[in-house]
Amino acid sequence: MADETTDATGATGATNATNATNATGAAAGGLAALTAQLERMGVEHKTAEGSAIVVLPGTRKLKTVCLLAPAPDSLRIEAFVCRNPEENHAGVHEWLLQRNRRLFGIAYTVDAQGDIYLVGQLPPSLADEDLDRLLGQVLEASDGDFNKILERGFASSIKKEWEWRVDRGESLANLEQFRHLAGE
Repeated sequence: MADETTDATGATGATNATNATNATGAAAGGLAALTAQLERMGVEHKTAEGSAIVVLPGTRKLKTVCLLAPAPDSLRIEAFVCRNPEENHAGVHEWLLQRNRRLFGIAYTVDAQGDIYLVGQLPPSLADEDLDRLLGQVLEASDGDFNKILERGFASSIKKEWEWRVDRGESLANLEQFRHLAGE
């Protein structure tokens, strides 16, 4: 990556010193600036292959792993949400497209294997508040939408698992939110 001589204000278009001080990204120093920003914000992270990796804890989806990849002209975020649905692909994809209308800075997409991700391509520099909002949006979407995706794309497997556990007297604790799929 070439050294950038443009200051944070020029790189971000920020209009005041506070934004220039708190904004960072590829144009203002790449991965080093991004990791410094995450540290300043108190966000735990690791680095690998030119990207920062952040793990967001959830309640429905226990964790969401986010990849933040700085580039000279952008900051890319990617987060795995769910594997390829087993059924009802059209229904799942329609729901994801409709959900995209209500998301900020990110959108649902699928990879070549059909796995579901949240992705975003943003300016290379974000103020702390904007990066926090972006990570919050990823967490809200992945954690909040996880069960809805499972209900649409894995209903048959959930029903089978429910029946298997009932037959064997196993705990249903982590399936309770899907009781309506079991017909109970």
